[in-house]
Amino acid sequence: MKLLFATKNPAKVKSYENELKKHQIDLISIKDLSIELDIEESGKNSLENAYIKAKAYYEETKIPTLGMDVSLIIEELPPEKQIGTHIRRINGKYLSDEEEIEYFTKLAKEYGGKLTAKWVYGLVIYNENGAKEYSYSKDNFYFVDKPSNKINPGYPLDSISIIPEYNKYLVDLTKEEKEKLNKDDKEKKDLIEFIVENI
Repeated sequence: MKLLFATKNPAKVKSYENELKKHQIDLISIKDLSIELDIEESGKNSLENAYIKAKAYYEETKIPTLGMDVSLIIEELPPEKQIGTHIRRINGKYLSDEEEIEYFTKLAKEYGGKLTAKWVYGLVIYNENGAKEYSYSKDNFYFVDKPSNKINPGYPLDSISIIPEYNKYLVDLTKEEKEKLNKDDKEKKDLIEFIVENI
């Protein structure tokens, strides 16, 4: 069965592709279909934006569609300075991977070199039966003001995210360390289960 992931980010597709294959689900992206809709992500949070994307691409393609969005919450920032869903678009400008790293390292410097961060994920599967929603968060990391020399294309903040369990940048973890993190990642297992049950 095909599942359309309403994203242009190849790193996002790659992170779920193999697990879904085990359940006979072929994950394709909007790049695979050579279509791109002009969607205004006007939701108040990641779940609302995920719904907007999933519904729009399902209506266009009639392929069951997964919409995903993420919000970033930084403990040290006051409410009016929170990033929310605008992680790539800062002050009206869309940031490249390098610009995003630069912006967040400067922000970390302003707050003493370390930021306590949390990702809040919103996911929606939209198909002929309507929408099913799922949300979860991850906070097993923090941002620092000195980036790794490596960049994970599509996920630039991996270059400033420290995983306390290993005291290493996320981007610098070995294959074995990443596999152990994924194996212990209950949220990811629950997410795969949610997709399989609701596609």
